[in-house]
Amino acid sequence: MCGIVGIIGTQAVAPRLIDGLKRLEYRGYDSAGLATLDGGAIARRRAKGKIAVLEERVRAEPVGGTTGIGHTRWATHGVPNEINAHPHANARVAVVHNGIIENFQALREELLAQGHSFASDTDTEVVVHLISQIIADGVDPIEATRRALARLEGAFALGILLQERPDVLIAARQGSPLAIGHGDGEMYLGSDALALAPMTRRITYLEDGDWAVLTTGGATIRDLDDRLVTRPEHLTSLSGAMIGKGGHRHFMAKEIFEQPQVIGDTLNAMFNPAERTITLPDLPFDLGAVPRITMIACGTASLAGLVGKYWIERFAGVAVDWDLASEFRYRAPVMAEGGLAVFISQSGETADTLAALRYCKQQGQHCLAIVNAPESSIAREADAVLPTLAGPEIGVASTKAFTTQLVVLACLAIALGRARGTMDRETEARLSGTLTEVPSRAAEVLNHDGRIKALAEETITPARDVLYLGRGTSYPLALEGALKLKEISYIHAEGYAAGEMKHGPIALIDDSVPVVVIAPSDDLFDKTASNVQEVVARGGKAVVFSDAAGVARLKDLALEAIALPAVDPFVAPILYAIPVQLLAYHTAVDKGTDVDQPRNLAKAVTVE
Repeated sequence: MCGIVGIIGTQAVAPRLIDGLKRLEYRGYDSAGLATLDGGAIARRRAKGKIAVLEERVRAEPVGGTTGIGHTRWATHGVPNEINAHPHANARVAVVHNGIIENFQALREELLAQGHSFASDTDTEVVVHLISQIIADGVDPIEATRRALARLEGAFALGILLQERPDVLIAARQGSPLAIGHGDGEMYLGSDALALAPMTRRITYLEDGDWAVLTTGGATIRDLDDRLVTRPEHLTSLSGAMIGKGGHRHFMAKEIFEQPQVIGDTLNAMFNPAERTITLPDLPFDLGAVPRITMIACGTASLAGLVGKYWIERFAGVAVDWDLASEFRYRAPVMAEGGLAVFISQSGETADTLAALRYCKQQGQHCLAIVNAPESSIAREADAVLPTLAGPEIGVASTKAFTTQLVVLACLAIALGRARGTMDRETEARLSGTLTEVPSRAAEVLNHDGRIKALAEETITPARDVLYLGRGTSYPLALEGALKLKEISYIHAEGYAAGEMKHGPIALIDDSVPVVVIAPSDDLFDKTASNVQEVVARGGKAVVFSDAAGVARLKDLALEAIALPAVDPFVAPILYAIPVQLLAYHTAVDKGTDVDQPRNLAKAVTVE
């Protein structure tokens, strides 16, 4: 996901833009750049690769000015290089852009016919030339910008500098998120509040169709119909100090080790210790009357939703459909009247998930968001929100957001069971009590870090292919373990339901393929154990995560068996997420990949 930062103020802007861009590195990017208004002219510096390269470029070729825009780019139109990096600019206009201009080809052809020449392969450059052409026709620069915005189709967030209006910075949002920050004698622009955290906690979120003119004294916002509007100002809880690595080598490691705390924080927001009950926020619909549930998300969040499907169907007795947000709308699903649609997203800005939410609202569904960003688009458009209290997650590969999503889904399953009368008071107290044990058990799992590191280096790093197996709620964990490994170590990995191994994947097993088995001692353990025997019989190297009882039964078969704390099977998925995260992390570190910003990946996907 590309990132935007902009400042109109009174201090030298270039170093502040670079600092803001560094706070957006977690999103993933392949190039970066900035532009300022320096002595009445647009000055621009861009670089392929990391922000450190851009910083060195600016150091060698300084730019002045107190107003500017910066950008981290993840390529959509055009390959990643300096020419395609943002900002795009000419003598009159500089633009940074997140999203896609869907009608850029038609606009480009029109502008070419008018004599414009293009330097890049991007869709963004048409915005520069379109505004410039309208200004050249004698229109005031701000009005020219408004007319140009009206011609754009697609999903976009824009930050715009106008050479002839050095007293303003223009912002526009259609689909892609964009926030305005309020300062003392200056204003800010960011694709999320984290980029602005060191400068301000006072944030206004633009809505779809909004465009704003920022000056040092404030912001004037107009909507899609060009009417003056007022958008609420929020006081964000983010701070500049919250994105340090805390002594860890990588953000991902820090976030893995934060899980005991954030799991506890998330649970404490919903657990009543005196009555041993789960108390959700007031919801504008009756959980007990919900006829059917649809679980919708992308990536790791979708696998949390799959665990939630197992829990809810078992303990609440209501049917749950599980859908990938990127596929959901395209099969024109038939939805039960009065149904509940649950949307899971770390950022709350995932484009496919947001589009699915809007479809479900059209279908008359109650919409519930599970997000880590309570001020995000998905949170604002849903009927109700169950927040995950994970704090900022900087590493692209989700860790603590995933386990806190599981905590929220476990609480939702209990609340649904109580509301529907499928769970008695004793069962609720027991299940709620098992959740309270998870933070301390998670801390115990982290004590295996050294052993998992050795396992990764000796067994996983040399492998070309790795399989993950699990049954029941351990099946989504197998999918998640494989996803984590491939996205940060670039080793090919696949997760399977253990019972499906004989239906194809067993053909892949030989002595060069490690097989990671997630096998807590539950009612499916015996079946999983038989799958381990099948793996070993074919020369496979089984790596088992179980508890002491399970390890005792499998240690003679497995190449390595690590005993995790014994917990109720209900909460096992939360606990067993941690060792597969550590296994992927240490493998990636051993291979020397960019753990926090793996190639080709973005933290939040805000275009389809």
